[in-house]
Amino acid sequence: MTAIAEAITDLTSEPYRSRRNHWNKQVCRHALMTPAEPAITYLDETRTWKQIEDRSRAFAAALSRRGVGFGDRVMMALLNRTEYAEAILGATLIGAIAVPVNIRMSPAELAYLMTDSGAAVVVTETALTGVVDAARALDGGTNTVIVVGESDTPEHLSFEDLVAEDPSDLPLVDVPEDAVAIIMYTSGTTGRPKGAMLTHQNFQSQAVTSISTTNPRTGDVASIVPPMFHIAGLATFAMVFYRGIRAVIHPLGSFDPDAMLDTLEREGSTSVFMVPAQWQAVCAAQRARPRELRLRHLSWGGAPASDTVLDAINETFPGVLNMTSFGQTEMSPVTCILEGKDALRKIGSIGKVVPAVTARIVDPPMNDVAPGEVGEIVYRGPTLMNGYWNKPEETAEAFRGGWFHSGDLVRQDEDGFLFVVDRAKDMVISGGENIYCAEVENVLYGHPSVAEAAVIGRADQKWGEVPVAVVVLAEGVGNLTLAQLEPHLNEHLARFKHPKDLVIVGELPRNAGGKVTKPVLRQRFGSKDAGLSD
Repeated sequence: MTAIAEAITDLTSEPYRSRRNHWNKQVCRHALMTPAEPAITYLDETRTWKQIEDRSRAFAAALSRRGVGFGDRVMMALLNRTEYAEAILGATLIGAIAVPVNIRMSPAELAYLMTDSGAAVVVTETALTGVVDAARALDGGTNTVIVVGESDTPEHLSFEDLVAEDPSDLPLVDVPEDAVAIIMYTSGTTGRPKGAMLTHQNFQSQAVTSISTTNPRTGDVASIVPPMFHIAGLATFAMVFYRGIRAVIHPLGSFDPDAMLDTLEREGSTSVFMVPAQWQAVCAAQRARPRELRLRHLSWGGAPASDTVLDAINETFPGVLNMTSFGQTEMSPVTCILEGKDALRKIGSIGKVVPAVTARIVDPPMNDVAPGEVGEIVYRGPTLMNGYWNKPEETAEAFRGGWFHSGDLVRQDEDGFLFVVDRAKDMVISGGENIYCAEVENVLYGHPSVAEAAVIGRADQKWGEVPVAVVVLAEGVGNLTLAQLEPHLNEHLARFKHPKDLVIVGELPRNAGGKVTKPVLRQRFGSKDAGLSD
């Protein structure tokens, strides 16, 4: 057999490994070609591309030395910090799979993910060692714990000690683009979390989408505000790794709009993603004390934005490219984008499908619905996950008919813009009429007295079900009644869609991922006797 034939039959040999295109290769390229350029800033420390590459390679070698290999799972239980990126890069460099987890989880929730993923290693930090050790005890305590910072537990390994070890024995591992890079657990609002298996190709395709829509330039700076255990944070890093621009990691904690603006000004950030409530606070703070900002691109998502918030963004940051991003973890995540120029005239829309993604709007038998009619949006494309970890039945259900079923019910208007009307499993059927909770919630968000809203169904003897609105009042609003809401509801909703009860609460219950837990609301307010304020 010739040398060429042997190489063709052995996919782990050259030239395959040299031709791979994933974020490890891109980080290596930046380290070779622009080694002294800044890569990641966190608080008062900036590391160059060469430093990021060296530290991630050293961490990869340390993992390999301790038995971690291709396909093994390395859990990340960390706050936002530079070591998060280094740990993920180190794990994926040897073909291991990073498993980011929400640091707000209880020990029992974390233990479930340890068991489900079969994590061999957990990377954490000083403040979280107690939760991690409690979870390990429930899981059986067989995995290795690596701590960023100090630890009083002798069996814990130090992250800094590992990256200081000699990396010369780092194995040269061929990692194909279709290998799983990340297992990202969904939030589990309707049951146990499922691990979406996202590949290197998924993140490469997501990076291309981000680059094509935001056009990052040399010298640009991307501020990363979302938690890095969230797909929104990792998706931004995918673009950073591929394009080679600097990332500024913002620490987690209570949100301070003045501190945010000061950081954006100091670091010269050119792009940033925040949720609408954060943008509302940032706009007010910027008007009160203007900063000299370099922002060229801003985006928002994660919740509906009222016309009041959109107006504030456009007035406060004129000339800045303004977009909303829509998607889901299983799609790595962005599937649709709405540009700022369309945000007010198409308020409530998620925009149009991005070029890399193919989508249909279908009825339950998988027939395409007519424009204007409601159906489930289903997807195909290079950003689509491999499936759910260790859940073949759930994977088969999600991919039935050869398309990924998002669970989002949408309609398309005459201009091709998409509007989410509900989740497929979150719909009220009242008197034979379908009422989409998300549609009612979007209208409620548009009322100035409403800060947050969730709509649920309540059993009704006459209608079968009726919608009930559970709302958090805007700051300074003392009370709100259905009668006061009625003019606003009449303007935007048919009468049968109006909530039949209004519940005022101090806050909406949320899971560790920050999503409203509708089952909790149904349990508390779904009976006919509910309706009293907290």
